[in-house]
Amino acid sequence: MFCFQCEQTSKGTGCTDFAVCGKDESTAVLQDLLVHAAKGIAQFSHRSRLLGATDPELDRFLLEALFITVTNVNFDPAAIENAIRRAIAMRGRAEALYHKATRTAGKSAAEIRGPATWSPARTLEGLISQGEAVSSLMRRERFGPDIAGLQELLLYGLKGMAAYAEHALVLGHEDDSTYSFIAEALYYLAEEIPSVEAMFALCLKCGEVNMRVMELLDTANTGAYGHPVPTPVRVEPLRGKAILVSGHDLKDLEKLLVQTEGQGINIYTHGEMLPAHGYPELKKFSHLAGNHGGAWQDQKDEFAKFPGAILMTTNCIQEPQTDYSQRIFTSGFVGWPGVTHISNGDFSPVIKSALAAPGFAEDGPDKTILVGFGHKAVLGVADKVVEAVKTGAIKHFFLVGGCDGARSGRDYYTDFAESVPKDCIILTLACGKYRFNKLDFGTIGGIPRLLDIGQCNDAYSDIQIAVALSKAFQCGVNDLPLSLVLSWYEQKAVAILLTLLHLGIRNIRLGPTLPAFVTPNVLKVLHEKFNLMPIKTAEQDLTAILQLTA
Repeated sequence: MFCFQCEQTSKGTGCTDFAVCGKDESTAVLQDLLVHAAKGIAQFSHRSRLLGATDPELDRFLLEALFITVTNVNFDPAAIENAIRRAIAMRGRAEALYHKATRTAGKSAAEIRGPATWSPARTLEGLISQGEAVSSLMRRERFGPDIAGLQELLLYGLKGMAAYAEHALVLGHEDDSTYSFIAEALYYLAEEIPSVEAMFALCLKCGEVNMRVMELLDTANTGAYGHPVPTPVRVEPLRGKAILVSGHDLKDLEKLLVQTEGQGINIYTHGEMLPAHGYPELKKFSHLAGNHGGAWQDQKDEFAKFPGAILMTTNCIQEPQTDYSQRIFTSGFVGWPGVTHISNGDFSPVIKSALAAPGFAEDGPDKTILVGFGHKAVLGVADKVVEAVKTGAIKHFFLVGGCDGARSGRDYYTDFAESVPKDCIILTLACGKYRFNKLDFGTIGGIPRLLDIGQCNDAYSDIQIAVALSKAFQCGVNDLPLSLVLSWYEQKAVAILLTLLHLGIRNIRLGPTLPAFVTPNVLKVLHEKFNLMPIKTAEQDLTAILQLTA
């Protein structure tokens, strides 16, 4: 195996025997093979689209195939094998669609090679052997590290975008231009002789399409649950039975809230579910009791101490420990061998487990943190913000957020946030906020100095806030007193980074380490075009930013 798609990849170069995230060699190579199969589908579906023929089932399956391979989503070889077998059936469907489209258009079908003609082995062991032959190492040997690295950058951007598109789809929102680009990009990865220029352009286009997808997801979330409003969230337990919900899927959370209503069970959020408390149609449930724990990498300790059932939606799962392995459940595309999977939206097994568990014996202290500062909430007080900037009460804005993780060096973000001058505002999002979101930053003229924008996909809100401020001050976004200090871990962060680059955002500081798949030559281009740079120390970076904007 070889995998370097996440920030914690072994030795900063790549996992080869066993992945740091917890996936074994079989899972890793099967995920590579699933992506290979997805490329084969796209070879037909992209050509069909050029002839005006589409199939929603093919489009949606490509989302699923890409999402399954995102870091910390599915670790179950049997589930991934099933997805590969289904991919072959979908490829047959895509091929039939293409040939029908050519006949309708009076054209001859192209001779297609590569993933479109690959034949799967009959056994799991055979599939694993085939997966070893389609890893990123093979592309590096064929195209060289720079082009292969850009291919990975595009692929990981597609994976992150597919995750967001799937979340929107669950809420009934989809966009054909998204499906069109996914098919086009996978087709290109499967067939075209790549060049650095073409790959770079496709990466930026991925960022452009992801911006549309994040907008779509924002529309889906706010349409279903209302616009987030500033809300204090309890971070200590209440006496009684309990269920902990982690991941990103608000729809699953809503279903669970409905099914547990009146049963005497308190529902707690974990990780990226924290922003759910700001949505009016979710916060109306009185048994949405609070948030328990922090970011995903601390779950083994936090879940072991949680006296109830645990539901993992979307990604962020780690190997369940013996202490809680019988009371953790998965939904959506999440999977771990031996863990009960809820596939039909009926959370009765989770509820039964919660009722059998002891629950919390007593109330904890009345301690809360604030969430719910989406773009509508922030822009609702934009006049106060603008006036505070004009009077000098607010000197600078810092976006400090992104993915959290276990690698050493992430204390940088705590140090940075604590060091930000008291006349500056900190915007934050995603699970990186847990490095400092329980600290008291105070207010400026009644405006909280720490504004929690939401989940990682709520980078869309941050962009809308920045655009609105640039209009108010009649300047470009890069001319605002705004600095981005970001942390990354997996592929959704890659998609967001590509979106920021597509928008021309400069001077981004990224850490705790740079992606292993970005070669020095590619990094040089990113630095020259966008002044993208690695973080240094909190003191050095803060000093440099404030001196530059003084």
